[in-house]
Amino acid sequence: MFTIPFGKYKHLTLPKKLSVQKLRFSCRGMGDQKVGKSVTSDASGTQNLAIAMEAVPEKHRNKKFAFSCSILASMTSILLGYDIGVMSGAMLFIKDDLKLDDTKVEVLMGILGLYSLIGSAAAGRTSDWIGRRYTIVLAAAIFFIGALMMGFATNFAFLMVGRFVAGIGVGYALMIAPVYTAELSPASTRGFLTSFPEVFINGGILLGYVSNIAFASLPNHINWRLMLGVGAIPSVILAISVLTMPESPRWLVMQGRLGEAKQVLDKTSESKQEAQIRLSDIKDAVGIPQHCTDDIVPVPKRSHGEGVWKELLIRPSPSIRRILIAAVGIHFFQQASGIGAAVVYSPRIFEKAGIKSKNGLLGATVAVGFTKTLFILVATFLVDRFGRRPLLLTSTMGMILSLLGLGTGLTIIDHNSDKKLVGAIALCILTVLTFVASFSIGLGPITWVYSPEIIPLRLRAQGMSLAVATGCVTGGVLGMTFLSLYKAITIGGTFFLFAGVATLSWIFFYNFLPETQGRTLEEMETIFGKKEEETIHGQLQLGTTAATTPICNENGKK
Repeated sequence: MFTIPFGKYKHLTLPKKLSVQKLRFSCRGMGDQKVGKSVTSDASGTQNLAIAMEAVPEKHRNKKFAFSCSILASMTSILLGYDIGVMSGAMLFIKDDLKLDDTKVEVLMGILGLYSLIGSAAAGRTSDWIGRRYTIVLAAAIFFIGALMMGFATNFAFLMVGRFVAGIGVGYALMIAPVYTAELSPASTRGFLTSFPEVFINGGILLGYVSNIAFASLPNHINWRLMLGVGAIPSVILAISVLTMPESPRWLVMQGRLGEAKQVLDKTSESKQEAQIRLSDIKDAVGIPQHCTDDIVPVPKRSHGEGVWKELLIRPSPSIRRILIAAVGIHFFQQASGIGAAVVYSPRIFEKAGIKSKNGLLGATVAVGFTKTLFILVATFLVDRFGRRPLLLTSTMGMILSLLGLGTGLTIIDHNSDKKLVGAIALCILTVLTFVASFSIGLGPITWVYSPEIIPLRLRAQGMSLAVATGCVTGGVLGMTFLSLYKAITIGGTFFLFAGVATLSWIFFYNFLPETQGRTLEEMETIFGKKEEETIHGQLQLGTTAATTPICNENGKK
């Protein structure tokens, strides 16, 4: 019988005479686990162990619990989606009822992104303090108050205060949903589960469009208030539902609550072995020794967030710097490509394209919402099958071509304003739909999958706050300047500009974003540091890499 030491794991044993064997992999405090291995012999008969490092689960577990928790957490994103969708149609009536000019319209439309900056910036420290779950409840409560204030608004100033409060709630929701889902999900389905926030953003947009149509026939002084006020209902349902969810296992380990973390991991992993390995990896990341197995263990005394901003911004290691650039960059380009303007101002775009009636405009926006929702659902099933990079690069290329087509169609219509060019109108409608479809099948969901999974646990809450805040500011600035921009360089020129930005984003994604499919959250710093983990130092990463290790006898000699 031969043994191999594995750092934090106790030993591997192998029967001598078999050329291919299932090995018994024993870990401290973990019990026995079967792992797929193969053995080769050289000319001298010396045996070498090729470690496939893929756990063979004792029993495939039901994934419904992790799926349900991810659904509930991601429902926070429906708050943002509903606001985006409902405002695009409600603004047609708000403008007439409150007698707003274009400057006030674009401020009202885009200011939510800037207000949400406050919530996303505060969410990191809040979630480290009170936990991921109660931060979701807080987000829902804040949005509930904001939605009611907007529904009862009597003038522009009151409406802006309501959007300020709702924006803070949206900022909290945008940051916490992907973090919670990424920390709860096993590596094999993390891409699928962490794409849910984008699914619910699109579902919320579609609900907002449907709300526009449902209340459009009411008097102008009532319809838009109902459209906005109804947004308080999902937040109540969300706050109550979230209380049935468990806390993030990684946050529990950071608090030293290993017993609770193990229970959550047992429920969300595909096997007991996987749950034990995930717990072991998280303990390593937090700095808890492997021999500590009590339900509650002491953790280093520290204030929440202490030293994190210094490590992120002032003295980052090369790998942390690259991770931060990738996370912030993908959020920036997600919004800078013009998706917010295309969705929020879709009635204005379709109006420029030649659709004049309000019912026609609202119907066209529903088509946009339906297309976004359909393709995001497709993306959720592809992200763990094909990987992040292929979908991201393909999606961005589709966006570039669509934006070029949209810019061309709008320019043709602009130069022939006295004619009704059916072909150009059809081109504009088609390219808006292909633009949102391309976005939804890649850049939309992968932004929320990629950024929380690459940031190390000790930096995740604050790092995500920074990344989400970047996206919020970018989207807010574009929302507040879109009308002024297209008046300055024409609406066609504006979408040509967005096509240029999308081209830059493709170059950035190609050069800066490595593939992360199937890797554990604890491996990401290594991937971005371009270093290979050595199994001899106890850095065995099950299911992701391979190594060849000489066999040792029971006395530890080669």
